Amino acid sequence: MVLATAVSSGVVVLVGAVFLACAVEMVEALTIVLAVGHTRGWRSAFEGTGAALVVLAALVAAFGPALVHVPISALRLVVGGVLLIFGMQWLRKAILRSSGLKAKHDEDEIYREKVAELEALGSSVNRDRVAFVMAFKGVFLEGLEVVITVLTLGTSAHRLGLAATVAAVAVLLVGVVGVVVAKQLSNVPENAMKMAVGILLVSYGTFWTGEGLKVKWPGNDVMLVMFVVIYVVVVGLLVAMLRRSAPQRSSEVVA
Repeated sequence: MVLATAVSSGVVVLVGAVFLACAVEMVEALTIVLAVGHTRGWRSAFEGTGAALVVLAALVAAFGPALVHVPISALRLVVGGVLLIFGMQWLRKAILRSSGLKAKHDEDEIYREKVAELEALGSSVNRDRVAFVMAFKGVFLEGLEVVITVLTLGTSAHRLGLAATVAAVAVLLVGVVGVVVAKQLSNVPENAMKMAVGILLVSYGTFWTGEGLKVKWPGNDVMLVMFVVIYVVVVGLLVAMLRRSAPQRSSEVVA
């Protein structure tokens, strides 16, 4: 019974981390593709998107199987460190935005900036090439973070297939929703999603770094849930503290 609970807890955390991380990255990629498509033409936007997906698939095919042969302790130690770095970066930005010390990520504003940037380039002979490069770069860079998330989380948990499936569902869902709502991407509670992803990544990073160092966690995978709870409390306290200090800092700047 305890073993089943531990396994199910680990699966829930894995699915949540992969889905939210992939959804956030794909919202950002979709914003760029929509801006390119509306401004420069859908054909080049789709070609750039397709090329980026092919390159990303090749990276998964090349490096995915190789990770399976890495000793699990060494893999989890490295992956744990990587996830802690990624998670802390996501959490830092999400905490600052939630506390009012940093402007929230506005996909509509990003969309308008991309449109203005593309329109400023004019309709030269390089129009298709510009659109292709913009779409490729946006999808590839955001997709690369999805690939890293899937490979690291999936391989370390010995559930690469599950992680890849969840990522595919997240990408498909964001794509469908994007087609339906078009430019209204600012309605997506992205900062809340990034906060959740940061907490999950840091929780996994702490757990796997400990396992890589041969730490025996009480309750095994159940400890993952405990880490999530601990970090939720810590993040909540940090946001509350920063919110209280924000007015003081603003008055000091005005003075």
